[in-house]
Amino acid sequence: MNANPVLSVDPALEPRSVRAALVVARGFPGCPPTGTPGPFLAELLARVRAAGEAWLPEARKKAVRDLLRHGVYKPAGRAKPSSEYLVAAALDGSFPFVNGPVDACNAASLESGYPASVFDLALAGPALELSRGRAGESYAFNASGQVIELEDLLLVRAVRPDGARVPCGNPVKDSMATKVFESCREAVGVVYAPLSDPVAALEACAARFAELLREAGATEASYTIV
Repeated sequence: MNANPVLSVDPALEPRSVRAALVVARGFPGCPPTGTPGPFLAELLARVRAAGEAWLPEARKKAVRDLLRHGVYKPAGRAKPSSEYLVAAALDGSFPFVNGPVDACNAASLESGYPASVFDLALAGPALELSRGRAGESYAFNASGQVIELEDLLLVRAVRPDGARVPCGNPVKDSMATKVFESCREAVGVVYAPLSDPVAALEACAARFAELLREAGATEASYTIV
């Protein structure tokens, strides 16, 4: 079992505009590919389709985009937050069903309008840091090797035992290197929220995320607000 995960904050983010939730789940018997969505996700998708574009309130959409808008990074087009992509996918019928932890992450994000990441804890390690991308940093985000440029983008780094800080996820697309696949037994998620939003809104999202991880097979799941 990995040590208890910790999410620290890069001093360069201070004074920060982001609040985050760290969600940890242990004891998965396995994370096989999703056949059909669970009851909650199916019901949630139906609610989103009934609401249409109005599902994601404009104020939440703007606040999340503003959270990502920094330096050279502009959160629009293919660089928009994953929470916006999930709403569009729910409406056009292309919503991704992947595996238990990823589906839990996507459902919590879709319901709240906050972008979120999820990693295999064995691959990411327990020491994580909230930071921003540096010039020239990038990583592959899918099996085809497509790359996202990370300069100035809010992101999570895996802090290795030797002190190296390796970007592994962000509010747009996560790295292939730490994604959850069938062999995952422990997962760790991060939810990104504007500091200006009520902390209760982030707590509700994190609690739902943890609940869905338990429904996906975790023997225990909990969260902390950072």
